[in-house]
Amino acid sequence: MDDSPVTAVIFDLDGTLVDSEPHYYEAGRRVLAAHGVPDFTWREHTRFIGIGTRETMETLRAEHRIDAPVEQLLEEKNRAYLELAGRSTQVFPGMRSLVRRLHAAGYPMAVASGSSRRAIEAVLNCVGLAELLPVQVSAEEVAHGKPEPHVFLEAARRLGARPAGCVVLEDAPPGAEAARRAGMRCVAVPYVQGTASDPAFASAGLLFAGGQSEFDAGQVFGWITGRSPGSSSGAGPEPSPRSDP
Repeated sequence: MDDSPVTAVIFDLDGTLVDSEPHYYEAGRRVLAAHGVPDFTWREHTRFIGIGTRETMETLRAEHRIDAPVEQLLEEKNRAYLELAGRSTQVFPGMRSLVRRLHAAGYPMAVASGSSRRAIEAVLNCVGLAELLPVQVSAEEVAHGKPEPHVFLEAARRLGARPAGCVVLEDAPPGAEAARRAGMRCVAVPYVQGTASDPAFASAGLLFAGGQSEFDAGQVFGWITGRSPGSSSGAGPEPSPRSDP
């Protein structure tokens, strides 16, 4: 990676732009319960935050020795998730502010997510960000999900941007690692409390160790654009600045 000007910004979706993890947990819990696994907990779910839906269901199917094929499990989980997410997903206010400011400043933006294409579209429409984030890449569309870099590299290709000119916003260690492997800079906003010390976040250019409660849209906008941060929504403690790797 280099310190050349940022030319494009790529957002992870779940846990970064929107607080969708409770919906994913509930969708997974329902599917597992229907297949004889009645005690799936939130703590177990957090193991898979930042990992694609397919990889998650493949692992759970193997661990719990579920007979149903993974494609069936994926369809059941997607159906349950879309039912939940399409009516009540919440966007993080600081992230909405950042998207609007970057859009006004003319920065090309994309969403790159481990969710299905249908889920990405449903969520962005639900929270009113679809028009500002028209470039959307699902892990379904690339060879491998995070922590492999494919989904971010495909997003950069569609944006017409060099990977070294891209900044990724991520909430989970696999996503931060994917950004590093893609040769992109990263702003890390850990969703799961206590993961800020994960080695995958060590290469982040900005780390908001306290997660969304500390996220400062003005600080990030200033860091991306090289401008004075100015006022921001949700002022909080300064993030941990790191030298660009």
